[in-house]
Amino acid sequence: MFYLRLARGYRVLDLGRWLLTAVAGAVVAAFLLRALGRAMSDPPGGADTVARLLWCLPPLAAVAWFAAVAARAVPAQRPERITGLTAAGAGSARIRALIAGEVALACALGAVLTLLLFLVLRNDIAGPSLAADLGMGVELPAAAPVTLLALVPLTAGISAAGAVPLAETLPGSPRPVRTGFGPLRIALPVGLAVIGLALELIALRPGAAADGRPIHLPAGLGTTSTAALGGWTAGALGLALLTGPLLSWAGRLLALGRPTPLRLLAGRGLTAQARRLGPPLAVLTLTLALVLTTVRYWIGTPDSADALPAMEACLVLGCTAAAVAARLAELRSARRDVADALLRLGASPRLLAGAVALRTLAVGTVLLVTGGLTAALAAAGLR
Repeated sequence: MFYLRLARGYRVLDLGRWLLTAVAGAVVAAFLLRALGRAMSDPPGGADTVARLLWCLPPLAAVAWFAAVAARAVPAQRPERITGLTAAGAGSARIRALIAGEVALACALGAVLTLLLFLVLRNDIAGPSLAADLGMGVELPAAAPVTLLALVPLTAGISAAGAVPLAETLPGSPRPVRTGFGPLRIALPVGLAVIGLALELIALRPGAAADGRPIHLPAGLGTTSTAALGGWTAGALGLALLTGPLLSWAGRLLALGRPTPLRLLAGRGLTAQARRLGPPLAVLTLTLALVLTTVRYWIGTPDSADALPAMEACLVLGCTAAAVAARLAELRSARRDVADALLRLGASPRLLAGAVALRTLAVGTVLLVTGGLTAALAAAGLR
């Protein structure tokens, strides 16, 4: 009843976030139920059952990531809601649990709708093409779908609860602003990128194809070597961790020397937002680079595409893009007071819009570099 009363005050942004969470939970539930139906249709003891469940982990992780970013943005986007709950006597931990429960409820609703559709299709409605995916002709254990689908709201709720810091749930709480990156935070990704590049060069040397045992990649991506796979993993992780520092350095570069007001606003704003904007952009860039590399390999190798990885890639891309949008909305809400103060001091709206455009250009340049290197490392290791 509390969440129904809360939904009466939803705005378009809140409804969009809630519906996106429910749709993502429904799609992950469909993947889990398909794995269950296939397991019931296949002979006992098949090794494909575990592989199908493992294929459900990437979309489940993507939904958890989106739930965490969206839950973290709620206190900044709706401070009046947090103020009202505080006035009603809700403490910091209570507010954190309420935000996580809202996310889990959306995922649970999507999972329940998918389960109802699954049961309806099993009632001799689906055609022969879906019989194996639904496990038709085999009795459905009641505990199996409930146990599998409980993973969706449980994972999303735990991720949302862990993403909202206790200090940020109450209005007026001090929020320490950290804009720099320590030496270890920079040395680790640089070291990983160098190690990944060295392993890739070892894997690409003449005669390297005859060394070792090839690794068969999923999703019809052919084979690769241990050095190439390890090099891409280390390089991609290093480039992803380096996204935040590169954004900060790009902001400092914009404000270098004697900058104009446009460059100063764009550079200082990007430097201040780099720590919070880097992680979602790094995940989106890594996912997009991997998807583009996979599509390129499928185009160059006919009859190698697989429908299941393609659908999961669409879900993962959608969740990461929605996470980036939620983080941008959070940052915009956090900088609203700064923008209002600048307007009161006489800054023109055109100047603020130009600073946003310049920041966007700098961010796009950094992501183009990191994403291009990640895709190049991945394409070099496939054969």
